Order: sequence, then structure tokens, then C-alpha cells
Amino acid sequence: MKIQLKRLNDAVHFEGSNDDGNIVHLDGSPDIGGEGKGIRPMQLLLMSLAGCSSIDVVSLLKKMRQPPEDVRVEVSGERALDEVPAVFKKIHMHFILKGNLDEAKVAKAIGMSVDKYCSVARMLEKTAEITWSYEIELLR
Repeated sequence: MKIQLKRLNDAVHFEGSNDDGNIVHLDGSPDIGGEGKGIRPMQLLLMSLAGCSSIDVVSLLKKMRQPPEDVRVEVSGERALDEVPAVFKKIHMHFILKGNLDEAKVAKAIGMSVDKYCSVARMLEKTAEITWSYEIELLR
């Protein structure tokens, strides 16, 4: 796996790309010269966790014959404020799934992802307590 990062201005706005040509913009916080032109790196890390786990959850639910109509994840992270580096200490992921889904299978799929399969979660659990919850929006 390989990515490239290039600086786009004289401040801290960067563009990241992969070999497939996909692009993401990163920027720092205003207190270090950021201009709001991209995602901050620690926000991107939380997005990576949500993405990694969501891919697992969708795949696992499809194998359980419980394909969701939609999946959203809200992630909140608490960082160590008095430490440098300020790593995440607590992360909570709230999954919102849509479909006529079996609650037990949804809970099993999320648990398997967060506790076993998601590589991002496996790395982050070294410094952060990762918790999760879910809700199911039924189809009408």
C-alpha cells in the first residue's frame, strides 16, 4: 500500500492521493495556520475507523442474509488534553442501520468488526477504549 501527500499552499493544506487516483484534502486547525480547506488528520483517523468497521458490518450482514438498506456511523473521540501527542483515549461509534434487520445479527456483526476484524480498531485500541451502540430504522 502506498499513498502520496503534497502541499497545496504556503500554510498546512495538503492533498493525499492513492494509486487509484482517489483524493482527500487535509488541513490543520486554525491555531496552526489551517484554513478549513480539508479534514484534520485526527478527524480522518475517526473516519477511517468508521469506514473500516462499516465495510466489515455490511459484508458480515450480507453473509447473514441481513443486507442493510443504509448504514451511517456517528463517531466521537476524546483525546488526552494534557499530553503530547494528544492521542485518543475514548472513542464511541454509533451505527444507524436501515432495514428489516435482526437485532441479534446486527449486534453480532458490529461486535465482530470492532472486536476482531477491523484493522483500524485493532490499532486504535492500543491507546483508546472503543465502545459502540446501534439503532435500526425499520423499512415502511
